[in-house]
Amino acid sequence: MIGKKIPSDLLIVIVCVLLTDIFVLTPVLNETVIRNILGVPLVLFLPGYSLIAALFPANCDIDEIERIALSFGLSIAIVPLIGLGLNFTPWGIRLLSILISLSVFTFVMCAIAYMRRAKLSENDAFKVPFRKILLSLRTEILEKPASKLDKALIVFMILSILLSVTTLVYIILIPKEGEHFTEFYILGPEGKADNYTTKYAIGEKGTIIVGIINHEYRPMKYTMEIKLQNESLPLPENQKKINLANNEIWKEPVTFTPSTEGKNMKLEFLLFNETEKMIPYRDLHLWIDVGTKKEK
Repeated sequence: MIGKKIPSDLLIVIVCVLLTDIFVLTPVLNETVIRNILGVPLVLFLPGYSLIAALFPANCDIDEIERIALSFGLSIAIVPLIGLGLNFTPWGIRLLSILISLSVFTFVMCAIAYMRRAKLSENDAFKVPFRKILLSLRTEILEKPASKLDKALIVFMILSILLSVTTLVYIILIPKEGEHFTEFYILGPEGKADNYTTKYAIGEKGTIIVGIINHEYRPMKYTMEIKLQNESLPLPENQKKINLANNEIWKEPVTFTPSTEGKNMKLEFLLFNETEKMIPYRDLHLWIDVGTKKEK
């Protein structure tokens, strides 16, 4: 078993996964289209194919069409299950955690498939006959005499495949844009949308976690302002002027100091975009009490 050559199909799977990891994790490469093109097989085909290779190492187990069909079907089942498992871990469902999980799963299945095939004879172990397929296609297309109708059908089939691939690349390159909007939210001290502090002493500093997510499909320049009873409260420049790329997240604790005493006062969090400077693009508010001493 030791020293046997890695089957070409398993080697291709491993190389594809490694390339996907590189193009997703490398800062410059992850902005290219190749990242998306490599990501589709990693989600829709490679995990299922590696599992099928581990479960059915022999030629006689299942035929090629069943392997391909089961590879797609099992991949569609495996990815959500891995995501469900990650949801109950400290890492959660994140791009990095999903990428690592899918990569490790695929590598482990390829290793098991390699070991199981290595125990079989060369004739019994499954392998993809790439050379045989290419020679067969060459014979069918170039050497075998064919009628005009057969040649027309072959040309039509090739054009259909090219059209399908072109359409897929176009969809990946130019995805349909959804609704353009900006998420703007405030969280309490525990990082949740509840248990907000609403009672302060005058001059006492308060902290609210503010979050902004840009879904505008373009870079945005935001201006944030905090007002208490329509009077602006000071903010540092890096929290007042916020520039975000598309899908970028800004989430920071924002500190303010109430300067006015009163009951049931409106504390406003206003977000302006780059096109409208007078009317808030998004606004949130809390009702707070400010006294001479903080009420328990």
